[in-house]
Amino acid sequence: MGETWKKASESLSNISVSTNPNNAPVTIHGSSDDIRCIGIGTDAAVFQSIHAPEYAFKLYAVEKTEKIAIEAGVYEKLGESCYFPTYYAHNDRFLVISFEEGITLSDCLLQGIHIPKQLVQDVEDAREYIRSRGLNPRDIHLKNILLQNGRAKILDVSEYALPGNDYRWEHLKKGYDEYYHIVDGRSVPLWILETVRKWYHQRNQHDQSFDDFIKSVSRIKTFWK
Repeated sequence: MGETWKKASESLSNISVSTNPNNAPVTIHGSSDDIRCIGIGTDAAVFQSIHAPEYAFKLYAVEKTEKIAIEAGVYEKLGESCYFPTYYAHNDRFLVISFEEGITLSDCLLQGIHIPKQLVQDVEDAREYIRSRGLNPRDIHLKNILLQNGRAKILDVSEYALPGNDYRWEHLKKGYDEYYHIVDGRSVPLWILETVRKWYHQRNQHDQSFDDFIKSVSRIKTFWK
């Protein structure tokens, strides 16, 4: 198994990743016919090899490689769990984890795909599991939760070693419980999701409560028929 991913990872030698200002997504440099990008974040990009599609390679930006060992340590503490990808190995450039089929909650909203209550409960249960392993369930949001056969699979565990509560999941759950019925089964335009995302990140700068934030968001429906 190890030789399989090692051989597949050779294609990454032609690719590097760099960060951008203002917490913008990373930039990818180089390419390879044997590998494709399947995800982009602010610290890393994720790739899949056509020769070993069961693996995902999280290639970190050169400025963020110190986070690799931290994330590997989180996976090791989490151990085997149905809530997260399987961790295999890491080196000084990337992590090797299992490739997970599914669609992110962000894409569910964009495409009008129903998000079941079971998924929400799965995330609640996963958060309890994370705490039971001595870690902190942070940075759980629309783009790192997969809907996989009606259940939740959570991606990106890199912040579980950090202190503090960012309340991102609590706010998502509150939004789901109180407002999801309004958009359930409807395709939410990308401009609305992006506007809500930007307003959410800006609300702390204006010391705005979550309830006031929701009231601001509710005004968008005037422009969406």
